[in-house]
Amino acid sequence: MNKMADHYWIIFFLVYSCLIRALDASAGDADPLYRDCVGQCEKTGCVGERCFPHCKFSSDGSSVDGPWYMQEPLYLRWKQWDCQSDCRYHCMLDREKERAELGHGPFKYHGKWPFRRLYGFQEPVSVALSALNLAMHFHGWLSFFILLYYKLPLKPDKRPYYDYTGLWHIYGFLTMNSWFWSAVFHSRDVSLTEKLDYSSAVALLGYSLLLAVVRSLNVRDEAARVMVAAPLVAFTTTHLLYLNNYKMDYGWNMKVCVVMAVAQLLVWAIWAGVTRHPSRWKLWIVIVGGGLSMLLEIYDFPPYQGLVDAHALWHATTIPLTYVWWSFIKDDGEYRTSALLKKHKVTESRRLLLLFLSLSLSKSVFFWL
Repeated sequence: MNKMADHYWIIFFLVYSCLIRALDASAGDADPLYRDCVGQCEKTGCVGERCFPHCKFSSDGSSVDGPWYMQEPLYLRWKQWDCQSDCRYHCMLDREKERAELGHGPFKYHGKWPFRRLYGFQEPVSVALSALNLAMHFHGWLSFFILLYYKLPLKPDKRPYYDYTGLWHIYGFLTMNSWFWSAVFHSRDVSLTEKLDYSSAVALLGYSLLLAVVRSLNVRDEAARVMVAAPLVAFTTTHLLYLNNYKMDYGWNMKVCVVMAVAQLLVWAIWAGVTRHPSRWKLWIVIVGGGLSMLLEIYDFPPYQGLVDAHALWHATTIPLTYVWWSFIKDDGEYRTSALLKKHKVTESRRLLLLFLSLSLSKSVFFWL
């Protein structure tokens, strides 16, 4: 048993090391020709014969409006590429063209493959697929809402019988928020969008783990839910504060995300293996499909035609999995509602029976008296 556990840990660390290498590989940054090109562009605002109108320099080479990287107002820095981004982008393209002519493969620059911009978007395919994921989650959440409030029976106070309704509503909001910032981040990679993307992803992972524990253990008591949620919320909040206010530590963040994702999958897999839920096969599709799709993150490869890389394909695989996942959530709502209604009817029948017996006994005693 211990040897088997050791094998699992070895596999886990091999997978993790592959992820770290994929994220940290930025050989293009160390290329002397690329660095010289960017340095020259920072002084002149030009790469070869291409000069950027929003980089303003005087005749002696000094900046007209202060430091070159602070020239653009915030709204311009958001709507168009700034000097630094244009310098890096065009130097990267020129260097990759030279390397391709020599028969060499592409390098990563600043942690990213050399993508080709399209209509102002940095990674257009990932942006489109993130938007599709957002649309799929919105459709899934909306259909879940309509099912509970308009198709299934409601309590006398007009609330659903399904006892996880509020938790899934919060989940829907967090998933849509996460995919929205994913689309923004892939369209424009700056410090603000990076923090929003990472933070929303961590918040979603933390909450998803909490939801997996609560649903699989069938925790319905509010006090018990608070006890389960408190340590997970505290840890997730502390981690987010660390990333945003102290240090954006990519290695530590990857460890946290991997642990939360693996723990979540294990919880759902164990529950799917022991439950008699009629839609557990859908849960298995999401578990197995999600695990296999992670191979695209491990075995990274450069973008085809500068547009489609492994990460973009991973975004594509999550679209059908999202449909199956929300289908399972809706089935769970129907399953739990049906079970609670049956229980409520049995309880009501017993109550009426006891009331009838009590009245009959009272009449009998009164008659004999």
